[in-house]
Amino acid sequence: MSAEDYCDLCDLPKSQCIHGNPPPPPPPTVRKAPAARPVARRTTASSASPRSSAAAAAPARAVRHRWTPPDVFKPEIVAVLDAAGGELEQDEVFLELEVRMEERLTDADREKTPEGELRWRYAARRARQALVAEGAMTKGRPGIWALG
Repeated sequence: MSAEDYCDLCDLPKSQCIHGNPPPPPPPTVRKAPAARPVARRTTASSASPRSSAAAAAPARAVRHRWTPPDVFKPEIVAVLDAAGGELEQDEVFLELEVRMEERLTDADREKTPEGELRWRYAARRARQALVAEGAMTKGRPGIWALG
């Protein structure tokens, strides 16, 4: 080896020193193709049959849920708390809600979630969270539901 083969800064052979070797190239970036999205197909006016245009003009039917959505519980929760003076323990709220909504609750509402809670109680808790977010209720103390 000659003097040219050694680094002036660290006295190592240029093949071993960090000054004589350029940094390794960055690894190539691999881009994933975007996930395919389903394509919504439109029908043109010329290809639409009279039957399909009549169906489009008809008013939309109400969506039937398998279990009661949380929005249905909101006014009932407010009514229960208002009747109780604005504050009530959670278990008492659930008992009163069950009595008030007995005819509206479906069989699916009375099933248990994978966590073991009744579906209608889960929906009522979600309604409470929405009411707290809207400012109609306060978070309050644990186990106590209170109007805001």
